Amino acid sequence: MTRLESQLSGSSAGFVLAGGRSSRMGSDKALVLFHGVPLIQIAMQILIAAGLPARVAGVRASLAAFAEQVPEQIPDTFPDAGPLAGVHAALTASASEWNVFLPVDLPLMPASLLVCLLLRAALTGTPVTATRLNGRIEPFPVVLNRTALPGIVQLLHSGQTACHTAWQSIPVALGAKLDAVSVEHLTQCGQCRHPQGLPPFLWFQSANTPADLTRLHRISIQNAEHPQPPNPVS
Repeated sequence: MTRLESQLSGSSAGFVLAGGRSSRMGSDKALVLFHGVPLIQIAMQILIAAGLPARVAGVRASLAAFAEQVPEQIPDTFPDAGPLAGVHAALTASASEWNVFLPVDLPLMPASLLVCLLLRAALTGTPVTATRLNGRIEPFPVVLNRTALPGIVQLLHSGQTACHTAWQSIPVALGAKLDAVSVEHLTQCGQCRHPQGLPPFLWFQSANTPADLTRLHRISIQNAEHPQPPNPVS
């Protein structure tokens, strides 16, 4: 472990965004099974694999049965305001300088990408560190410094809930810029890789509907049967 990684271990936290109504899934998305494991548990495992203490932002009655595995759940203080409300609740409850956010519906996200983003955020000091894939800024996963909280509060009070807007406007208000890291570059340089060798465009595929879940399950099974060799590192 490098000195930077050692320092981050005590000043970073991970949060699963599990709020939302799951209307397109037809049941609580957090508890839907992927390879026999609830999505919420998979998301927490990804954060833990990245070396982060994992908590859940978004409390609902349906998660009560999962309370033993998720003992600390953080309620939204801006109901029906989308993921940004969950981010606000988590940052309000967090004592960590750096906070990593992962939605519950990205079961193919590799932990190594979260590690890369966290290290990048600590190196640059920027309040928002996101990813860029095929030229498009992805809303999640994202690393936020606690200094982003006042800007999020202001946006939510004004009725603005789009994460894309928040990630770009908050750094500017703090005299900084959004750092959107190229996932292609990280992968080609061997800094991050999916454990099954899945290409980056699949990491960001969301399980929003039963059809999405079936497709991602099929992709995962097929790749497990035909694993790809690791990326060469020069």
